[in-house]
Amino acid sequence: MTDQTKHQTTAQADQATSNIWGGRFSEATDHFVAQFTASVNFDKRMASQDIAGSIAHATMLGQCGIITKDESRQIIDGLTQIKGEIERGEFVWQVALEDVHMNIESRLTALIGDVGKKLHTGRSRNDQVATDIRLYLRDETKKIVSLIAKLQSGLLDLASRHTHTIMPGFTHLQTAQPISFAHHVMAWFEMLVRDGERFVETRRRINQMPLGSAALAGTTYPIDRTITARLLGFDGICQNSLDAVSDRDFAIEFVSNASILMMHLSRISEELILWMSAQFAFINIPDRFCTGSSIMPQKKNPDVPELVRGKTARVFGQLTTLLTLMKNQPLAYNKDNQEDKEPLFDCVDTLTGSLIAFADMLPNITPNAKNMKDATMKGYATATDLADYLVKKGLPFRDAHEVVGSAVGLAVQKDVDLSELSLDELQSFSDLIADDVFDCLTLEGSLNARNHIGGTAPSQVEQAIERGRERIVKV
Repeated sequence: MTDQTKHQTTAQADQATSNIWGGRFSEATDHFVAQFTASVNFDKRMASQDIAGSIAHATMLGQCGIITKDESRQIIDGLTQIKGEIERGEFVWQVALEDVHMNIESRLTALIGDVGKKLHTGRSRNDQVATDIRLYLRDETKKIVSLIAKLQSGLLDLASRHTHTIMPGFTHLQTAQPISFAHHVMAWFEMLVRDGERFVETRRRINQMPLGSAALAGTTYPIDRTITARLLGFDGICQNSLDAVSDRDFAIEFVSNASILMMHLSRISEELILWMSAQFAFINIPDRFCTGSSIMPQKKNPDVPELVRGKTARVFGQLTTLLTLMKNQPLAYNKDNQEDKEPLFDCVDTLTGSLIAFADMLPNITPNAKNMKDATMKGYATATDLADYLVKKGLPFRDAHEVVGSAVGLAVQKDVDLSELSLDELQSFSDLIADDVFDCLTLEGSLNARNHIGGTAPSQVEQAIERGRERIVKV
C-alpha cells in the first residue's frame, strides 16, 4: 500500500469515525478517549470471523430482498478482497475507527462506495461482536480438543510401555501401595477425558447464533436468521435478543473449562517436578524441555512443568476477571463487555501453548524403573496386602489391621521390608500366617491381586489402555 493510499485511508477513517454517531454529537470525541475506548489492537484477532459473519449477513440481505443481489455480490467481493489484504499483512488498522468491525466496514466503503454502507442494515455492533466471539471460540475450541486428543494419545503410548514398571502409589505424599507407572499415567488420561468432554459440551452452547438480534430488540427488516445460521454453521439461533447481545456465559464456561484443565496440567507438573528431583530421581525429562543454571553447571531444571504450573494461576485470574466483569451488568449490552476479549484471548493462548508443550513432552519422559521399585520397597507398601491375606484367612479386618501394624513396627525396628521378615517372626503376630504369605508380600503379587476394572493388575491396565483408544476426545 502506497503512502498516498495510507494517507487516504487515514482520512477516510477519521471521516468514518465522525459518521458512526456524529449526527447526535456537537463535538468530536476527545483524542485520549478515542484511544482509551478503542479495542482494535486486540479484537482485530477476530477479523476472519468478522468477515465470515459479514459475508453471511450480506448473503442473507440479498436473498431476502433487503438489498439487491448485485449489491450483495459487491459487498461479498469487497469483503473477500479485504480478507486477502489482512492475510497478506497489507491492511492498515486504524485506532481512530475503534474496533475490528468499523475498520473493515470503512475499508469496504472505500473499495465499493456507498454500497458498502448497506452492509450494516439490520444488525448492530452488539450482535456482530457477540457473533464474532462465538465463531472465534468455536474455532479455538476445536483446536484445543484436537490438542487434548494428541496429549491423550501420547499418554496411552507411554502407558503401554510401562504396565509392569512398579512405583509407589502415594497418599499424603507417603508411600501407600504399589502401582505401575502405567496405572499412574492412566490417571492423568482420565483427567483429560473429563476435560475433553467439557469442551465438547461447551462448544455446543457456544455454537448458537446471536446475529439478527441487532442492538437489543431485533430489527424491523424482514431478515431470515435461519439463512445466516446455516451459512455460518451454527447449531441453533439465540432465542432472546436481549440475552443474545449481552450473554457471555459461553466465554466464562470456556475459561472455567480451561481453568480445570490447567489445574490438571499443574498437578501433573508438580509430580514431574518432584519426580525429577535428585531426592526422587523417578524420571528423566528430555533436555529440550529443560534449562540449566547460569551459576551451577550441574543443574537441569524442569522449566516447562514449572512454567505451566505458574501459568495456571494466570488462567484462574482470567476466570475471576470475566466473572467479576459480568456480575453487575444490567441487560442488555454495556461497554464493560469490551473487557471480555483480552482475558479470553490470553486464556486461549496460555492453554494452547501449555497443551502443545505437554503433548510433546509427556510421551517422551523416561521412568527410572530401578529407583521407582527401590522406593516402593522402602515404604511398607504391601502392608494392606498382608491385612487382606489375614482377612481371607478369617480374621476381622480391624484385627488384621492391628496385627499388620505390629509387624510393620518390627520391620521398622529391624530396618527391613515386610517381605524380609522371617516366617517365624510373622507368625509371632498371628498363627493364621503360613508360608504362602510371601506370595502376597511381593510387589508383583500386590499388583496382580487387584485384578478388576480400574485396578492395578497389568492385564487390567492393558485393557484400560485399549479402551482408552476409543475414548480419545473428538469434536
